[in-house]
Amino acid sequence: MKKLQHLFENNQRWAESVNQADPEFFPTLSKQQTPEYLWIGCADSRVPANQIIDLAPGEVFVHRNIANVVVHTDLNCLSVIQYAVEVLKVKHIIVCGHYGCGGVKASMGDEEYGLIDNWLRHIKDVSRFNEDKLGKLTEEEKFDTLCELNVVEQAKNVCNTTIVKNAWRNGAELSVHGLIYDIRNGILKDLDVCYSSCDDLDVPDSHCC
Repeated sequence: MKKLQHLFENNQRWAESVNQADPEFFPTLSKQQTPEYLWIGCADSRVPANQIIDLAPGEVFVHRNIANVVVHTDLNCLSVIQYAVEVLKVKHIIVCGHYGCGGVKASMGDEEYGLIDNWLRHIKDVSRFNEDKLGKLTEEEKFDTLCELNVVEQAKNVCNTTIVKNAWRNGAELSVHGLIYDIRNGILKDLDVCYSSCDDLDVPDSHCC
């Protein structure tokens, strides 16, 4: 079995460089975790949350999956949101997609990939919800637009969790944002999606706040 010695060597160099820059960094980090942000992003290896927004370890709580999908039956994602909101008391939940997303691209075709097809159904639903808008676009424009629309839909899904609704009902200072990352130039784009209460949603939930 091949060893991962090069990764351990990388880790050693990294830890030493951090210690040289700030000898108190690791002792302080080990005693607390107080991030203000929960990042829900894509599992794509080209989209590392901390590096994109240039924040240090401990400053961003992160959940990633294929195509940054938030599903109300995904206990993994819901558990992360609950811990972030109720225990860590984050003030911002960021749903971040990216252009060139393989999951979104796969959802646009009819090819079968296996188990993941069940996951991609959620993105196909986003496409179906926006059929009129997407139908007028070229294939390249449709791809980029669907990546954006997926972020918007997943941000709404975050808002509609009982966790976020209860937080707002109890007066928590919590906002949900939708961003998209361009892997072609490294720049984040604000999709003008920001919800800080049920009233900010297109269809306010009378049972929420």
